[in-house]
Amino acid sequence: MDMIKLADDIIGGKRISRDDDTDFFISADINLLCHGANRIRKHFCGEHVDLCSIINGKSGKCSENCRFCAQSAHNCTGVKEYSFLDKETILNECLHNEQKGVHRFSIVTAGRALSDSDFEKAFDAYSTLHEKTDMMLCGSHGLLTEEQFHRLRSAGVSRYHCNIETSCRNFPNICTTHTYEDKIACIKRAKNAGFEVCSGGIIGMGETWEDRIDMAVSLAELGVSSIPINALMPIKGTPLENLARLSEEDILRTVAIFRYIVPTADIRLAAGRDLMNECGKQAFLSGANATITGDMLTTSGNNISGDAKMLRAMGFDIEKRKKNE
Repeated sequence: MDMIKLADDIIGGKRISRDDDTDFFISADINLLCHGANRIRKHFCGEHVDLCSIINGKSGKCSENCRFCAQSAHNCTGVKEYSFLDKETILNECLHNEQKGVHRFSIVTAGRALSDSDFEKAFDAYSTLHEKTDMMLCGSHGLLTEEQFHRLRSAGVSRYHCNIETSCRNFPNICTTHTYEDKIACIKRAKNAGFEVCSGGIIGMGETWEDRIDMAVSLAELGVSSIPINALMPIKGTPLENLARLSEEDILRTVAIFRYIVPTADIRLAAGRDLMNECGKQAFLSGANATITGDMLTTSGNNISGDAKMLRAMGFDIEKRKKNE
């Protein structure tokens, strides 16, 4: 397969579907694959890199048994546990990120879904952030109801995060307390409520290349706006603690494949940037156009200033957009 010609075909309107033969992605020359992906990124996304930051709004004691997660009550990781943060703490962190030039801010909570009382705390926090900052707001709170989604929209949240994690085939190997179908239904409820959706997954959990490609195709079919790609950082005390870490080439190949299959979405680097040289610099030339950043992150790379310096030196635009842009 001529990867550059395929890139040009995608720019011209071709889309890769579930019925297509995609085996060539696995063996394609990595340099040509990444070059083509970068070409697609430039056409559809330009030179702007989208920066988002998160705060862990509620930690630990999660009822779900996700095999990768430090916060699951089924895993013994010694993770710090706390209830929903007060809104002043959340507001101060959001203001810090806004001052540093980050574009989006999300509260992330552990658990299958928010309790009624925690949802009210989240609603109050988002309403305050919407009133007192110009940040674009995102939320990540598990499997919410249709009514809860509509209320979040009224509080100023415009994007909802719900990772599908892996392929439909592989999902039962990763989690059994909820299903892949539960995730898809949640994403559809969010979209029906008017949200953009951020959904991706984790690579390096023992899945095949076919699983990664299947995940990309599924996300294309769902029409998501942002795709976070996490490379597993094995955590002691989880069932996946002894898995080998991915190579940089594996991560770059995955990023590039996702750009070919979902050409218009934000391909967002998330956990695992430390597995690549210069905190993932090459990934931004292989299809990625977004990243999670922050000054309090523990699983991915640079702080905000370091990311800003690197991206500007590469010629990217990271100027803040207004909410309506």
